[in-house]
Amino acid sequence: MIKIYRTDDRIIGELHTFEPGSWIQLTDPSLDEMTMISERFDIDIADVRAAMDADESSRVDIEDDYTLILVDIPVIEIRNEQRAYTAIPLGILLLDDFLITICAEETPVLQYFINSTVREFSTKKQMKFVYQILYRTCMVYQLYLRTIDSNRTEIEERAQEDVKEEDLVMLHELESNLVYFATSLRANGAVIDRLSRYSRVRQFPEDKELLDDVKVENGQAIEMTIIYRDIMHGTRELLSNMIDIRLNNVMKYLAAITIVMAIPNIVSGFYGMNVAGEWVPLYRTPYGFGIICTATFIVCVIVLAVLKKKKML
Repeated sequence: MIKIYRTDDRIIGELHTFEPGSWIQLTDPSLDEMTMISERFDIDIADVRAAMDADESSRVDIEDDYTLILVDIPVIEIRNEQRAYTAIPLGILLLDDFLITICAEETPVLQYFINSTVREFSTKKQMKFVYQILYRTCMVYQLYLRTIDSNRTEIEERAQEDVKEEDLVMLHELESNLVYFATSLRANGAVIDRLSRYSRVRQFPEDKELLDDVKVENGQAIEMTIIYRDIMHGTRELLSNMIDIRLNNVMKYLAAITIVMAIPNIVSGFYGMNVAGEWVPLYRTPYGFGIICTATFIVCVIVLAVLKKKKML
C-alpha cells in the first residue's frame, strides 16, 4: 500500500500524486508497488526491498542519488498465543525532494506523524524528519520496555500466592523480547553515530540538537533494557527457587506422615508374628487390644508433636 503525505502550514494532508517535498509511505508493499517506486525514482530494487527482509541489519548506505537508512523499530506480535514484542526493519530513503519510508506492517512510530501529534513536523525538512522518526522509535521502545517490566511485576505478585509453569514460560518470553530489543537498539546506535557524520544534506543547529536528544534517548533505552533483563533473570530464578522450596515442603510433609503411619504398622507387625501366645505382651490381659491401640495412638501423637517442633509439619 502506498500513501503520499505532505505538510503545508504545519498541517499534514494526503496527496494522490508525487509532489516535491512529500513523504511517500509504503506499508507492506507488493512487488509491483516496489518495482514502480524503484523505476520512478531510479532506486535499486534491492534497496527498496531491504526493509521487507526481517533479517536485514541496521545500516546507512550512501548512493549517488539517494541514501538508504535502515533501523529496527519495535512492534507487537502474537507468539505462542501470547502478546510479544520484537523488532522489524524500517527503511528510509532520502532523495532530493522526497522521503520514502518502507515497512512490512503498520507501526505506531509513523502513526504519530500521520495523526499530527509531533510538534514542528514538516515533510520538507528531511533530516529533521529522519531524526524525529528515530526519536519516536526510541520513545516507543521505552514504552514497550515499561510494559514488559509491568508484566514482570504482575507475574512476581501472582507468584506470592501460587507459582505456575505458565509464569516461567511467560518470563522466558519477556526475557527473549529484551534480548531482541537490546540487539536492535545497539544496531540503531551505530546508525545514529553514522548520521552524526552525515553531510550530504544540510543540517540546521536545531537538527543537531534533536540528534543529540536521539542519542540520549537511545542510550537510555539500552540501559533500561539491560536493567530490566537483569531484573527479569533474577525474577525467573526467584520463581524457580520458590517452586523448589514448595516441592521440598510437600516432600517433607509426606515424609512426616509416612513416619507417623509407620508406627501402627510396626506394632501390628510385631503382634502378627507366628510365636507362642505367652510370649506376646498383654496376651491374656482384658481389653488388651484396646490398650495396645491406645498406646499406639499416644505414641503417634508424641511423634507428631516432635515432628511439628522440628518444623517438619
